[in-house]
Amino acid sequence: MARARLGFAMIEAIGLDADDTLWENETFFRVTEGEFAALLGDHAAGADIASRLLDVERANLARYGFGIKGFMLSMVQTAIELTDGRIDGRAIGRLLELGQEMLSHPVDLLPGVPQALDALEGRRLILITKGDLIDQERKIAASGLSERFEAVEILADKSPETYARVLLRAGVAPEHFLMVGNSMKSDVLPVLELGGHGVFIPHDLTWAIEHAPVPDHPRAHRLDSIADLPALIARLEARA
Repeated sequence: MARARLGFAMIEAIGLDADDTLWENETFFRVTEGEFAALLGDHAAGADIASRLLDVERANLARYGFGIKGFMLSMVQTAIELTDGRIDGRAIGRLLELGQEMLSHPVDLLPGVPQALDALEGRRLILITKGDLIDQERKIAASGLSERFEAVEILADKSPETYARVLLRAGVAPEHFLMVGNSMKSDVLPVLELGGHGVFIPHDLTWAIEHAPVPDHPRAHRLDSIADLPALIARLEARA
């Protein structure tokens, strides 16, 4: 029992984040943000536009949650504020078009994902993502990965409480759970707080709101690629 409390326990279930862990996502936001900045270029500098949009997004998370639809509404609000309400209907229409294009973007798996999932075949895998329900369901279906997972959890947010509910449904104790993702804030820290393992796989374009300091913690792990995940799990279980 003492070793389990330190985090050295057999891994019974593995949670995997979706966006920017299994497939590209933030890239599409960055492209749209560039078009948004160009649309408002006569009203503010690009850096000021990006900063204002991020502030509006952060303030709107409690209202709209995570995902493209909330991003669309935040772009419209930012445009109205930066132009003192002078933005015309055609420009608003273009912002809506940009959001709609994002809602139909392709699902491109990140390097190493199929191979890692192949190596983990037979393990209890749970896909744990957050955001807009319809858009997340679309991406999961388009990815071709849904049959790889025992369960799919689409959450409004990721917190110790929401992870605890996921683990209760799965019948897994936190010390036997390992979560993998590109967000230190959402994929690692809440699971560490519960007593599980968190695996951080950085993505070059992780959203600023998902950043958090890297903890010095025995159950926090960092990998450069998801391809290295099976070997990490094997090392952890060898120490159990």
